Amino acid sequence: MSQDVRQAVARELPELIAFRRDLHAHPELSYHETRTSRMVQAELAKLERHGLKYIGGLAKGTGVLAYLPATEGPNSPTIGLRADMDALPIVENTGKPYSSTTPGVMHACGHDGHTAILLGAARVLSRLTHRPRGVHFVFQPAEEGGAGGNAMCQDGVLDGKVLGPKVERMYGLHGWPTLPVGVVGSRPGPLLAATDDVVVTIKGEQSHAAYPHYSKDPILCLSQCIVSLQQLVSRNASPFDAIVCSMTVIKGGTANNIIPRSAEFHGTIRTLTTETRALAKKRFFEIVQGVCAAHGCEAHIDWQEGYPVTYNDPSLTERWFETAKAAVGAERVQLVPEPTMGGEDFSYYAKKVPSVFFVLGLQRPGDSNPATLHQPEFDFNDDAIATGVEMMVALATR
Repeated sequence: MSQDVRQAVARELPELIAFRRDLHAHPELSYHETRTSRMVQAELAKLERHGLKYIGGLAKGTGVLAYLPATEGPNSPTIGLRADMDALPIVENTGKPYSSTTPGVMHACGHDGHTAILLGAARVLSRLTHRPRGVHFVFQPAEEGGAGGNAMCQDGVLDGKVLGPKVERMYGLHGWPTLPVGVVGSRPGPLLAATDDVVVTIKGEQSHAAYPHYSKDPILCLSQCIVSLQQLVSRNASPFDAIVCSMTVIKGGTANNIIPRSAEFHGTIRTLTTETRALAKKRFFEIVQGVCAAHGCEAHIDWQEGYPVTYNDPSLTERWFETAKAAVGAERVQLVPEPTMGGEDFSYYAKKVPSVFFVLGLQRPGDSNPATLHQPEFDFNDDAIATGVEMMVALATR
């Protein structure tokens, strides 16, 4: 990273921090990021004199795409840089002076920081006299369960249908509370898991609890289903193939002396390969339907397919490591040793073009027990913004 670029990033930092904290104070849920979208577009409008163009109203209304052409000409290669903008339905407990002013909503996943970083990259890149490739800046809504990345892809932001030419490769980042601030990391292949959710309704026969022989007990059946489903992990998948099967909600019954007619449970299945994902779904249906048949009950399974695996292109990841080491120093670049079973809708971009998703350290020195993602005490570390911007600029220029 040249000293000139580092100085340019440093000059932008005060305004980027103020922008990030303003977003933090005014969080918005998925597909309702209207104020956030307006603020992003207002900042992008200031860069139009440098040749940047942008368009809003994408992905059901709040997504924004900006494009900054290369200085080398229209046939230069293009890349995409992405940030997510939505918040979570969590009551904030940080005590910060810029805490959420929206009751029950907060930026507990750091998307305010991601948005500020991408805006910073646009500001720095727009002022460079030499840009070897065109850059798309993708500000997407609804990462938190709303598949905003998929909506942006369906609107054609990668295909050259909205603004600028086709995107040839994509990069995105996520703040990581347990990684030291200023450190970045990634890995080739799967980085985050596929996320499938399920709701199972079991129908039996109701009876007085004192006369269970007149019932077909959905509560007992449900219990057996949940226990039996653990064989997905212990007996159906290889010990070397990560899979998570967590049933997290149980609903059923109205009184202590009534065996109910129905009961339901909800949960999530996380996998790292297409093959294991298909196997998990197949065995889930077989196990639940088989257990229900044995209990004389019926099962209705609502399988809700979630985000795909976030897969980093191996060749591009190797180049990412080279770029990262040159940009921030080899001592601040780490190989993520294993995938995490969380999910990310950056995966939709990665299914369309070679992509790399990486993590950005947020952990403050001396903080051995940092608040982590989706906790009410979490706040994005402003000290990480400079590294995030430097990485985005380096990926766009190297």
